[in-house]
Amino acid sequence: MSKLYIVPTPIGNLKDITFRAIEILKDVDLILAEDTRTSVKLLKHFEITTHMQSHHMHNEHKTVEGLVQRIKSGTRVALISDAGTPAISDPGFLLTRACIENNIDVDCLPGATAFVPALVNSGLPNDKFVFEGFLPVKKGRQTRLLLLAEETRTMIFYESPHKLVKTIGHFCEYFGDDRPVSVSRELTKLYEETVRGTAKEVLEYYTNKPPKGEVVIVVGGKSKI
Repeated sequence: MSKLYIVPTPIGNLKDITFRAIEILKDVDLILAEDTRTSVKLLKHFEITTHMQSHHMHNEHKTVEGLVQRIKSGTRVALISDAGTPAISDPGFLLTRACIENNIDVDCLPGATAFVPALVNSGLPNDKFVFEGFLPVKKGRQTRLLLLAEETRTMIFYESPHKLVKTIGHFCEYFGDDRPVSVSRELTKLYEETVRGTAKEVLEYYTNKPPKGEVVIVVGGKSKI
């Protein structure tokens, strides 16, 4: 039966990959990788010799139809991203949707996703939360922040390190200086760090100590009191 495998990869520590993920990556005919130059390091480490092909945000619109036909014809395909679970702020949604529309089974393996440990590490309420991914860079950013200022659930954002100070500054402006914020960076890596405090305190910390590495921001929701 035709099937697409969605395979999470480690967000930092290579030991976080699952036995099943390695098994599938070795067994399929083709691995679709967000950046083959990044993924080749993972494959070499686990002695995976399966052929790779790039599948990223700049070409996925053009390649989806052809990939669906290849899978339907019997090619066993696994999709990976540079780190974490594909389709979570990474390429993968378009191909997954196209496969479902063409009655192709989609099997998403459980595995690494950066926002889960960041949420748990934050100490903020996690019984209900909203994942926002990356905020709009320009158009729609103010509108989104005004809307989220009223959100009562814990909010999770992805951000690049060079934009972190600007984004937390916006949180101070739209959510208030005293809104609780937790920033986790370099999760599972040697210099992993989580900084917690008010929006103002975290802003001051990273203003004085510019961050490096991948960043996840967790923000407390608006108080109901």
